[in-house]
Amino acid sequence: MASRGRHGAQTREDEQRHEERGEQQAPAPQGPTVLHPPPPMDYGIFMQGLVQAMQTQAQTQAALQAQLQAQAQAPAPVPQEHGHGGLSIMERFKRMAPPSFKRESQPLLVES
Repeated sequence: MASRGRHGAQTREDEQRHEERGEQQAPAPQGPTVLHPPPPMDYGIFMQGLVQAMQTQAQTQAALQAQLQAQAQAPAPVPQEHGHGGLSIMERFKRMAPPSFKRESQPLLVES
């Protein structure tokens, strides 16, 4: 019985804490939330913004087109020559005549 009395006291304490927390919470709003309609739109201002955006897009497109044309007309860049007789890395690699891979299905042959 002593355990039941203790349990009952603990339950009352929990209820008091719950009530205290309930008082601290803000009350829930009553009734439905009213949504107001948006203010009327000024279509003149909207159209000005739209025209400005289209002009900006046209300018950007023209600039990109000019860059592409300039790149197409420019000569291809010459690979930088490094020391070692002025040969590029690829040319030096090819001169070493590395073995080429021949299609093999056995792993030990591929490894060798």
